[in-house]
Amino acid sequence: MDRTDTCKAALAAAALFCATPAAAQATSADGRGHALILVPLELTKIDDLDFGTIVAGSTPGTVIIPANGSARSTTGGVTPLPSDVGFRARFATAATRGQEVLFLLTPPATLDDGNGNSITVDAMTMDGPNLRYADLTTGIIFVGVGGIISVAADQPDGVYEGTFNLYAEYR
Repeated sequence: MDRTDTCKAALAAAALFCATPAAAQATSADGRGHALILVPLELTKIDDLDFGTIVAGSTPGTVIIPANGSARSTTGGVTPLPSDVGFRARFATAATRGQEVLFLLTPPATLDDGNGNSITVDAMTMDGPNLRYADLTTGIIFVGVGGIISVAADQPDGVYEGTFNLYAEYR
């Protein structure tokens, strides 16, 4: 083999080496799929919020129903009648056990008697935090709702009503 043949052989070998694709590297890893299936939330009203029966006086006052279920109180010129002491609203939520549920309360601005008279709703509160966990055994969450209303001096008599909303969603 002469020098020309040696160069041709070397060039052919180099071309073959460069034209050969590199061996492909492959790897794999396992992943997992995950889905959490929850029971549909079911919010049920047990009791409406009831401020009880009161007598309006010549000075304004307030009526307070605590969300925790303790006794009603009044201030100012409001006289509470002991025959109708009122009570907090109560709700129960059926949820997946141990799951976190967010509660949002939307109070009305007023309670109205249907004859153009109204009572201001100063506040409405729940008996605990907005975020709660469903009971690990039953899946139930109880929520109490209380409120404060302002009664004007010489407020006209009547039944005053309004609607509030308690909203629940999984977190």
